[in-house]
Amino acid sequence: MDSKITRFKTTDKPSGEVLFKEKKSKFFGYTFPITTEEEVKPILDELRKLHPTANHVCYAWQLGITDVQYRANDDGEPNNSAGLPIYGQIQSFDVTNVLVAVARIFGGTKLGVGGLMTAYRETAKLALENSVISEKVLTEEVSMSFEYAEMDTVMRFIKKNQLEILSQKLHLDCEIRVSVQKDLLPGILEQLEAHHKISVQLPDLKK
Repeated sequence: MDSKITRFKTTDKPSGEVLFKEKKSKFFGYTFPITTEEEVKPILDELRKLHPTANHVCYAWQLGITDVQYRANDDGEPNNSAGLPIYGQIQSFDVTNVLVAVARIFGGTKLGVGGLMTAYRETAKLALENSVISEKVLTEEVSMSFEYAEMDTVMRFIKKNQLEILSQKLHLDCEIRVSVQKDLLPGILEQLEAHHKISVQLPDLKK
């Protein structure tokens, strides 16, 4: 992902449980929306409680939109046989801010590295297919400072462009913070340049 991205996909809520079977081994798959790495461990702990006989709870997660972080964990399975196949599905579905976990209950027959990779990949795919995935729009905060006499002009501008007001201070010197879709920001700023009595600050862009 790069800095030009203005939209991203993520899961809205935890998925229901999915089950993939291979040679009597059972693979239970789940997805969870996350916003920080710290959320991962408590979720995995709950899955281990839910499946006390599971030999492995393998997972992968990704966080971020323009500055992406991720981790893939095999939890004792052969190297790269579980976590990376799971992460591959996160990439395939092009989602972020998500944790995909798979709990495996051994069925008595070894699957081999290739069999494990297939099983974890398919379980992750089923879990993501069973998830509610939606597109989110990146926004920037724009702060407009102006004298009270410009209030009508500013409010007409906000209404015309259907901007969301985040906060407002209405005194002799006024300030209104609005949320602007990132892909619409250049056009909004260009319009505001014509209003010389309105001062614009972009805190998220550090200007």
